[in-house]
Amino acid sequence: MIRKFFSSGHNKGQGSARKRDFEIQRIETFSDGVFAFAVTLLIVSLEVPKSFEDLLVSMRGFFAFGISFTILILIWAEQHRFFRNYGMEDGLTIALNGALLFIVLFYTYPLKFLFTLIFSDQIYGPSKSPMKITAHQLPTLMMIYALGFIAIYFIFFLLYFNAYKKSNKIGLTPLGKFDCKTEMYKEIILVCTGLSSLLLSFLLTDESSGSAGFVYMLIPPAITLFYIFRKRIRKKLFPHELV
Repeated sequence: MIRKFFSSGHNKGQGSARKRDFEIQRIETFSDGVFAFAVTLLIVSLEVPKSFEDLLVSMRGFFAFGISFTILILIWAEQHRFFRNYGMEDGLTIALNGALLFIVLFYTYPLKFLFTLIFSDQIYGPSKSPMKITAHQLPTLMMIYALGFIAIYFIFFLLYFNAYKKSNKIGLTPLGKFDCKTEMYKEIILVCTGLSSLLLSFLLTDESSGSAGFVYMLIPPAITLFYIFRKRIRKKLFPHELV
């Protein structure tokens, strides 16, 4: 139902030469179920508080859960946008989507662990956190997160690359091909961000390896500037299209 709500008005303002709107496919329905299950895994360990102190601990975990939930929603939105724009269900697309869903499920607990660890003092109180990790283990945690990030957005790159290769078969216009390449370049930026964080995790000392996570804060400004740049090129190449 969520996909139907978004797809009813999707692509407005994207400047597509023809509106690309497809029926909800089984691959998307299955994907929605997997994402819903991943969200369930984020909260499955939460039990009904047995004391007021337990309730406060659960309430203080709101931000850690909220960030993890937001990341899953962003991944879901990216996947949703791809299928609404291209409606592909060939063998390679199904395989890549399956790999994406596998990684999302596999990384749900590491994602939850990471952000619970970050907010552990606020959730449990200073020096009261049950989260156990040593300084020597911190670089490994950052590497695990970076590898998952890289894998997810590299798969998105391959999905868009596959769509671009089959652009004539799926009826993409020149503008549609340009937009597809824009998304491919965006995924490369995200993959390079993950690689930068991974490299820093190797190079920094154990105590400072957590700073490798600050690289991800560069994503919003980088993507914003990239889209501004591509939009200017788009206007020059397709001056008569709605941008």
